Amino acid sequence: MSELRRTDLILLLVAVVWGSSYLSAQTATSALPVLLVLFARYALSALACLGLVALGRGPRRWTRDELRAGVPLGVTQVAVLLVETYGVAHTSAANAGLIISLTIVLTPLLDRGGRHGRGRGLPPVFFAAAGVCVLAVGLLMSGNGFHAPRLGDLLMLGAALVRAVHVVLVGRLTVGRAIRPLHLTTVQTLVGTALFLPAGVVGLPTLARADGGTWVQLVYLALFCSVFAFLVQTWAVQRTSASRASLLLGTEPVWAMAVGIALGGERLTALTALGAALMVGGTYWGQAVERAHRAAAPNEIDAEGAADVRGRAATPTGV
Repeated sequence: MSELRRTDLILLLVAVVWGSSYLSAQTATSALPVLLVLFARYALSALACLGLVALGRGPRRWTRDELRAGVPLGVTQVAVLLVETYGVAHTSAANAGLIISLTIVLTPLLDRGGRHGRGRGLPPVFFAAAGVCVLAVGLLMSGNGFHAPRLGDLLMLGAALVRAVHVVLVGRLTVGRAIRPLHLTTVQTLVGTALFLPAGVVGLPTLARADGGTWVQLVYLALFCSVFAFLVQTWAVQRTSASRASLLLGTEPVWAMAVGIALGGERLTALTALGAALMVGGTYWGQAVERAHRAAAPNEIDAEGAADVRGRAATPTGV
């Protein structure tokens, strides 16, 4: 299996994990305040990351590049989760899934001068593929009904924009630099823990009284939806383009629907089945367009590849 295909599969696994996070987040926020859920998620994530750093091989100290990238990425990551979690709590799952999928379109718009673009915008056919994906999400979620935009919908729109900015920044701040994904993820979780610490201190008695089921959701959100997903996302974006990563991660609503059917008692209708098929087809179509777009500028890619090799050679191995 080529490195590119292996990276694609790992990004799809992240999409599966994030798709399952909707149910976990809704369950947790029904029992605890949103800010307290986010504090617990970040604090548990930070403890896990620090433990992995301590057990890992190689230098444990953070480099200047890791700190310079980790702090701003930690802030944008907090913004994504904050707005998204409030949005999910104030709108339907149907509208939340549809609006957040707009990240698929917003990311390549913001990434025009990114890793493989060199200022060359993606061709219009890419946005046609992205449009198919957005239509697919609409079909996937149509079974739950739609309503006029309200606070939660506007929050999810903001979350889609901030998520697109975050994905682009991950690529621009890490590519070609000696950055270890685990150390970068640790910095991000520490930034998030610090930002939500006031809410955690105030709500600590409430958190201590949470039942076992709530803690299971919090641990899942922290270890799988945060540590694993953020670590793999950073690793993968360093090896592909932000636009390609966003398209693969955009299959998240498919997996959210699958989790809803398997665990939430939702029914699979003809429209949702058609939406799932369109999402898969649109994703592969967009991959092909993005791959052809990069291949059209071989000299730029060869020069960039040489820079990447030098950057990876300077990157310590291990975690």
